Amino acid sequence: MFWVGGRCTGLRANAVRVAVVSDIHGNRTALEAVIADLREAAPDLVLLGGDVADSGSSPVEVLDRVRALGWPGVMGNTDEMLVRPETLESFAAASEALASLWDAVREIAAATRSALGEQRLAWLRALPIELVREDAGLALVHALPGDCWRAPVADASEAYLEAMYGVLGQPTVVFGHTHLPGIRRLSGTVRTLINTGSVGLPFDGDARASYLLIENRVAAIRRVAYDVEAELALLAQCALPGAAWTAKMLRARGPAMP
Repeated sequence: MFWVGGRCTGLRANAVRVAVVSDIHGNRTALEAVIADLREAAPDLVLLGGDVADSGSSPVEVLDRVRALGWPGVMGNTDEMLVRPETLESFAAASEALASLWDAVREIAAATRSALGEQRLAWLRALPIELVREDAGLALVHALPGDCWRAPVADASEAYLEAMYGVLGQPTVVFGHTHLPGIRRLSGTVRTLINTGSVGLPFDGDARASYLLIENRVAAIRRVAYDVEAELALLAQCALPGAAWTAKMLRARGPAMP
């Protein structure tokens, strides 16, 4: 069972206080609101769950901000498609989605890649696919271990989840990718799986940015209100391909076709 916005214990007694920020997707307004909230929450460690720049109004500004903050983290699928375009082609070839969807994704990726430039792309290229923090009893991936493109479906069996994430060897596993926050404790194991939701593009009907805060061995999804209209104005001004599509999803608070 998932508890959206819920709480669940399952961390080691000596765990540090950890926040995980994921799926920013170039949304500068949401990111700044989350950073302000993090100052109040004052975690000992902030981790980055991937999907930093692509598809939002401010890919360069967001990536530079995150890089300056020095958050350790993992690569997301949109990060990987910027630095390894063949991964997008491989995923698209196996997908049943309309070709027009992948044409739009390619156009956005090409423009984002050009805007970021080689130095920023090199930073993305250096991100690992998996990150293990034994001091927090925590492992972080964007989707599945070894694969930042595919995440489990919401009703995945506990046996499947344990088989997929148990290889990471940590009692708490954090991921993102689906933009749907939730916390799930696997019965019969010590494993807790947590989806952070999305900072910049929530898909759960709630416009607020979403991130994870683990405090005193309790994991909670934290929601942060921000000025969505201001971000929509930035999208209207940015002239990046796909801006209207991103704006549509922000307004819908969920996924939509281009």
